[in-house]
Order: sequence, then C-alpha cells, then structure tokens
Amino acid sequence: MVNLTGYNVAIAAFAALGGYTYAYAYAVFATVIGQPGFYAYFNLDPTSDHAASIIGAVSALFAAGAGIGALIQGWTGDWLGRKKAFAVASAVAAVGGALTSGAVNVPMLIVFRFVQGVGLGQCFAMVPLYITEVAPPHRRGALAGLTGASIVTGYVTSAWVGYGAYFAKDETIQWRLPLAISCVAPLGILIGIYWLPESPRYLSLVGRNEEALEIIKKIHHDPHDPHDSAAHAEYVQIMKQVDFDKQQNSSYLQMFKKPSWRKRSLIALFLMFATQSTGCLGITTFQVIIYQSLGLDKSMPLLMYGVYVTVAAFFNYSGALMVDKIGRRRMFLLGYPIIAVILLIEALLQKSYVGTTNRGGNGASIAFIFIYISCYSFFLDPAQFVYVSEIFPTNIRAKGIGLAFFAYFAGAITYTAPAALAFKNIGWRMYMVWFSCNIVSTVIIYFYIPETTGIALEEVGELFGDEVLVHMTADQRGIVDENEGDGVLEKEKHSDGENTAHIEEVRE
Repeated sequence: MVNLTGYNVAIAAFAALGGYTYAYAYAVFATVIGQPGFYAYFNLDPTSDHAASIIGAVSALFAAGAGIGALIQGWTGDWLGRKKAFAVASAVAAVGGALTSGAVNVPMLIVFRFVQGVGLGQCFAMVPLYITEVAPPHRRGALAGLTGASIVTGYVTSAWVGYGAYFAKDETIQWRLPLAISCVAPLGILIGIYWLPESPRYLSLVGRNEEALEIIKKIHHDPHDPHDSAAHAEYVQIMKQVDFDKQQNSSYLQMFKKPSWRKRSLIALFLMFATQSTGCLGITTFQVIIYQSLGLDKSMPLLMYGVYVTVAAFFNYSGALMVDKIGRRRMFLLGYPIIAVILLIEALLQKSYVGTTNRGGNGASIAFIFIYISCYSFFLDPAQFVYVSEIFPTNIRAKGIGLAFFAYFAGAITYTAPAALAFKNIGWRMYMVWFSCNIVSTVIIYFYIPETTGIALEEVGELFGDEVLVHMTADQRGIVDENEGDGVLEKEKHSDGENTAHIEEVRE
C-alpha cells in the first residue's frame, strides 16, 4: 500500500483551512442576524418582511460570489497551479472579509459579502482538489473528508464566537467582531502556503515530472520500502495517464461533449445540488429564526446553534473516518432515505406545535433538528466532497470540481435566498420540499452512481468508460506490466524471499 505519512496528513490538514475559512465566514452571518446590535445599526425590524428580504439578499449574493469563485478556480487552478491559486483566493477572501466587517450601510454589506464570497468559493473548491491529488488511494476518503470536517469546525468556531459577542456591551462589536475574525484564517493560509508542496499531479500536467516524483517520494515515503517502490509506481501511473489525458481538449464545453466526461460532470452537478436539497444550509443559516419560532428567546437561540454545530462536528469527523470503510455509494444510499424520514417527522412536528406553548412538542421539534444534522454530517457531508473530487481526470479535475462547487452554491442560493421568508410564511411545508428531494436523490444515486472507494485516482476513469493506460498492482507497490518487456516494471528478490515490485526504468 502507498504509505500514509504524518507529513501527508499535515499538508492535507493545512489545505483544509480553505474549507474552514469558507465555513466560518459563511456561518458567522447566522450568528450576526441573532445580534440585537446588527438590527439597531442598520435600522431594521427583525420581525419584518423587509429585514427577512435583506438577510436573504446578503446570503444569496454571498453564495453567488462563491459560485463564481468556484468556476474561476477551475481556470486559475490549472493556469497558476494549485498552490498559487490557493494564495490568490485567500487574498481576495481576506480583503472581502475586512471590507464586510467595516460596512456602514446595507448596500455596502451586500456588495462586500459578494466580494468575500468570490474569494471563499475559490478557497473552498481548492480543498478537495488539492487533498485528493496528494492522498493515497486507501485513505483518500479520510483525507478528502477533511473538507467536510473543516467546514463544521468553521461552523463551531463561528457559533461560539457569535454567542460570546452577544454579551458585548458595545452593540456594534456584537456583529463587527465576528465578521472581522473571518480575515484571520485566509491570512494564515497566505503565511503558511510557502511551505505547502505543489500537487504532483499538477506538476506532471505541466511537464515538471522530476519535481512531481520528488514530492511523491516525500509525501508517501515508507521507511520499510527503501526503494520507494510504491512512490515510483504511483509516479509512473500518474505520468503516463496525465500525458495521455492532456492531449485532449479540456474546456468546460468539452466536458459536456465527451460522453464519459459528461456523465461525470452531470453526476458532480447533481450530487452537490442534491446535498443542498436536503435542507442543510437552509436549516443551518436560519437556526436562530427556527428556534425563535419554537419558543426560545434572548441568548438561547445562539446557545442552541452553538450546540447544534458542535454535534455536527462530532458526526462529521466520525463520518470522515468511516467513508473509506463504508464506501461512498453506501453512505449516500443510507443517508438520503434516513434524512427523508427525519424531515417528514420534523415537518409534522412543526405543523402541530410551532406557535404553541407545548413544551414537549417544541422540544421534540428541536430534538429532530439535532438528529437531522447528526445523520447529514455523518453520511452525506464527508462523502460528497470525496466523490466529486476523485471522479475527474487530472486535466479537467480543477474544472470538474469548479462545476461541482458551482452547483453547491447554486443550491445554497436556491434554498437560502427564500428560506427566511419561507420559514416565516409557509413554515413546516419547507421541510416537505426537502423530504421530496431526498426521495428523488435516493433513486438517482441507486441507478447512476458507481462506487469509487479504494481505486487509484488514475483508474477511476474506467468506471465511466475512459481508457486507463497503467494499473497499480494489488499492493500498490508496483504497476501491472501490460506490455511485457517494455522495461517499466521489474521484480526484485529480497533476502527475506519476498518479491517486491519497483520501478527501474521508464521508457516512452
């Protein structure tokens, strides 16, 4: 097996800061709209349709900016490289965050949140792109699952920062400080990215093969493998497959013209929109409003939001550790129907008890919101980011992930822009919309989503009809010599009697 090193985990964890950066900046607005100082500063009535419309507009424009940023990442990730594109995205996110925290009127708040969204959309999309390209096949799910884990960590941080800010004596600090803190993580990325190695698959894509090999050996070095046979085998597979794939047109248009790429593009678009159709962002963003409708007041909605995202974090971390064992497809096929049932129960509870003083009924409604986020965080959040990042070949992976995240943010706009008014006007029926979407998603996944767990990144294409030039051996320490005598693979007999495959020579 390709070795999972501490260094590999460290660079993946650092890259995951991009997900944390996005999540904190996104989720902190859920606490801002629970601060009395926010409404007082902008002269808004928190119970009015006007305030709900403004909140919806701010959320929608942020998501729109993030969607545009995700598509931009598909271009900059290939043009600048994964590392430089990450740095540019972090700089835009930091500037946007600073301007947002300094907004003095509603139009400024909307515009600067949009700018911040552009940078954060790029940051977020870079996370699974980079991690997938440096992870060993058998632990790719756990490492790429750090994307989801980083998101809930950002949510947790924003929740407790917002809760603490509620008690600030200066009402302006209540909302400006949480927004300003969103600049910290992208600035940290800008400082630390100097030590982050470039993706070896990107280096191979641009012909820098020697650098790619050295980075692979460093990332996956195994002290029990003195010849670095696994690293050499991985390098040969990457180099040959990337050289073959990059001869093809890799435009966004071509991704929908070539049948095998079109299938992957449509799957990625579907999966990321489908997870938004579970209600995750709508429920999370408007937690404060939901809890207020269920009878909580003062600081309690913010406290409950903090507990909610902390529970989500625990189950997200657990799901990331299990996605390689359970499998991506099985996680989806378990998660969507379970969540559908939970949403149906939540709808019926809210239909019966919202607006009443029935503490048992309202308590049950809150309990099922927590059950909902536990299941979503365990089954769907880790698996979705892993899956969409591993199904594309290297030459279109940046664009493929850009498309996937565009769908993610399109879903965010679809469900968060009207959600504030929807919760206010149609209430429990919104959960029925999400319930129906989950049923449809389950059927589509059952018939159209293949399993990718444990397959080398360059071999996933076979599932969709692409030609794979080189296959890894079962132990991932060599490659299968499909053309005998080509000098690619040689067996060496060691003193312990074990045959170990390692690369001696690569001939064109």
